[in-house]
Amino acid sequence: MTGRGLIPVRSGSGSGDTDALRRQQLLRVRGRSVAWVPPLLVLVTILLVDWYTGGEFRTVSWIVLVPGIAAAICGVWGTAVFAVLGLATYVLADHAWPRQYQTGLPDFILVGVGGVLAVLACVVRVRGERRMLHMRDVAETTRRTLLRPLPPGFGGLDHAAVYLAADAVARVGGDFYDIQPGLHGTRALVGDVQGKGLGAVEAAAALLGTFREAGYHEPELGTVAARLEIRMLRHGRHLAALGREDVDRFATAVLLSFPAGDPGTVEVVNFGHEPPLVVGPFGVRSLPPGHGLPLGLGELAGLEGPPPTLRITLAPGETLLIVTDGVTEARDGAGVFYPLKDEVTEGVHLAPGTADPLRLVAYVRDGTLRHCGGRLADDTTIFAVRRS
Repeated sequence: MTGRGLIPVRSGSGSGDTDALRRQQLLRVRGRSVAWVPPLLVLVTILLVDWYTGGEFRTVSWIVLVPGIAAAICGVWGTAVFAVLGLATYVLADHAWPRQYQTGLPDFILVGVGGVLAVLACVVRVRGERRMLHMRDVAETTRRTLLRPLPPGFGGLDHAAVYLAADAVARVGGDFYDIQPGLHGTRALVGDVQGKGLGAVEAAAALLGTFREAGYHEPELGTVAARLEIRMLRHGRHLAALGREDVDRFATAVLLSFPAGDPGTVEVVNFGHEPPLVVGPFGVRSLPPGHGLPLGLGELAGLEGPPPTLRITLAPGETLLIVTDGVTEARDGAGVFYPLKDEVTEGVHLAPGTADPLRLVAYVRDGTLRHCGGRLADDTTIFAVRRS
């Protein structure tokens, strides 16, 4: 989705499904496949070389390469056609020479067996590509379920987000964010589950489900925060009952509330997360660090009740910027962390319009990828929001 929602980005490189899609795009002209052109050119080239060289140097047996090339870029039926065409061409070309220059039965068998093996290899390749594309669709559906698309102006907020999964194949990780309009204003949640893999995705899904219900119904932001802490603890107990080892998982998060009756105020509860930045046309400032522990650790520390709620006032045009570890822990070749606040301050100084949520997340995304050379060590979320 574009506009005031999730900005489309590429994450990772070298994944099988990406290679398959890129190959399909390169081998199409005006929507039609031209995958048959390379093996046909190779076939014609071999025939011409064979015709214009002496009888002592025969290249017709190189036709065995033709179905092999087709197997890499064509479909199964296309590869089969080139296997048959190659064998027939070999017979005609070989018999066009005097008998003493013919390569004969051994190369005929070579070309025939090569064609059969090429067809089998193509069957395996096509099945593998279909499986990877199906897995990509499943991962994309999971991502849309976890990080649901947010329509422009949702809940009376201008918002934009960039999400880059460190696992280019899975395409989804432990970072999460959402906006929930409700009976008492609009709430937003951004967080990062400790660890990676499906376990982190499960925990993120559990927290988002609770946020979407509590954020809609509960009048007090502190109650929403308490519900999130309880949900994380229940999730850990469920994993323990299943005999899982990742029962001590926790999550840092920032919970926001935009009260309906107070347009200049934002309430913030910080669960051990990096403090948000307030980005405006005239400068950048950091919010005070939160005193809350990450979700799931409150009971271990013996704390009672949720972290304190911070009330701040935003001037018109000011945007809240929240990022996860993928940004703050991005390193360059010398091991230097990405200077987020300094970079955003410079960007706003050069172009005050950078404070717009859409431009802000794009600016931070590009700066992060440039700083780390495109090699992300962790899932990365960049989330910007302000009142419309």
